[in-house]
Amino acid sequence: MSDTMKGHLSASLTVVIWAMTFISTKVLLKDFLPIEILFIRFLIGFIVLTIASRKILPFKSWREEGYFMIAGLFGVFLYYYLENVALTYTLAMNVGIIGSVSPFMTALISRFILKQGKIPRVFVLGFICSMIGIALISFSGTINVNPLGDGLALIATVCWASYSLIIKKISTFGYGTIVTTQRIFFYGLLFMLPVLLITLDSFDVSRFGQVGNLGNLLFLGVGASALCFVTWNFSVKNLGAVRATVYIYTIPMLTTLASVLILGETLTIKTFFGILLTLAGLVLSELPNLLRQRKRTNT
Repeated sequence: MSDTMKGHLSASLTVVIWAMTFISTKVLLKDFLPIEILFIRFLIGFIVLTIASRKILPFKSWREEGYFMIAGLFGVFLYYYLENVALTYTLAMNVGIIGSVSPFMTALISRFILKQGKIPRVFVLGFICSMIGIALISFSGTINVNPLGDGLALIATVCWASYSLIIKKISTFGYGTIVTTQRIFFYGLLFMLPVLLITLDSFDVSRFGQVGNLGNLLFLGVGASALCFVTWNFSVKNLGAVRATVYIYTIPMLTTLASVLILGETLTIKTFFGILLTLAGLVLSELPNLLRQRKRTNT
């Protein structure tokens, strides 16, 4: 099996698991603060990765460490903290849908900040279409829908896009995916610690005795963090940041379906059309890549 095919398979596995994380986090928010969930899940992930790697990445230079620090800040702390806080204001399906804008953000940052590649007109059309869809979702009038929560979710996509591009750079250092992810988790936990200490007044251990809480924390820590960060970083390494983020397109449908079936969230007509517009915009943005691939195949 080629590395490209492995990259596609690992990206597919990642988005399927990540689509369920919004549900698990929404359930845990009944008993835990957003920063508590974040710190616990990545602490579990860090421990699992340390056991799996059985070694720690050696220090080489502050330049390399700087990339790991930035990756931990954007991809582990800021992205997930903003996302968790957003879930306290808005619906899980909204956060999942808005998160699908990450491919747009990745391409925009790559083009205008890193000066890499060009943005076709159809991409711009797709971006506008998707933004209209997100506006419909945000102001649909559904219970618990809040522009603040949806806005935080949108800012989180910028953080994730930045993380994906940084990971592509880190992949050129020649280190293994597991030890690389371990180092990123370490810095992410360091950035979380001050917020955790400031926010937390007390810590109720009895919450871990509930099967639902423990199960969701293990799912987030082992599956969605330790496993999925390794598979995602592997995908970015083999497919590139922009191509890998295309898989995020499937998360809205999976998250919305899970939200309706598991959490009983309401799917309004406005939200439904918002979903369609968002996904239509994402398809339009990817159309140039699909046409290029088809042309190469025919030639």
